[in-house]
Amino acid sequence: MSADTPRRIVLLRHAKAEWTQESDHERPLAERGRMDAPAAGRRLAGAGITPDLTLCSSAARTRETWKLFVGELPQRPKTVYDDRLYEASLGELIAVLNETSDEVTNLLVVGHNPGMHALADALAGETEGDLLARMNRGGFPTSAMAVIEFNGSWKSVEHGVGRLTAYWPPHE
Repeated sequence: MSADTPRRIVLLRHAKAEWTQESDHERPLAERGRMDAPAAGRRLAGAGITPDLTLCSSAARTRETWKLFVGELPQRPKTVYDDRLYEASLGELIAVLNETSDEVTNLLVVGHNPGMHALADALAGETEGDLLARMNRGGFPTSAMAVIEFNGSWKSVEHGVGRLTAYWPPHE
């Protein structure tokens, strides 16, 4: 696959989690999150987007979100659970994207805020209409997804590389 192939990044913030006494890393999904995660999966499938690879934070709430989300997709992509996605900075998230093989066309990242919102905002250099403003007004709530498209190698992912082509908050 050529390095100038059109590529797509789907950023998914984990579904709504419980506020329990457990460590933050081990917090489970709340009932609302268990309903929102499959709905987000149906939305992505309905848009005709099937990930080739999913990178998922190792936190319990992201793993549970992914388990419920993936059941709605037409096929199950390869999944990598990555500790670096938990509490990752923008620079760390971009570094993880830069490691992606150019065999991957559609990448799904299941992570946390503020990272998912910051990454979507940073990568979306060219966006038509008010999509970026709408995403930024919404604050990237739990179960929100952003789709960013770009041409080139994953090694070239940096600020402003792509364009935001979809933003799907939950319940919209």
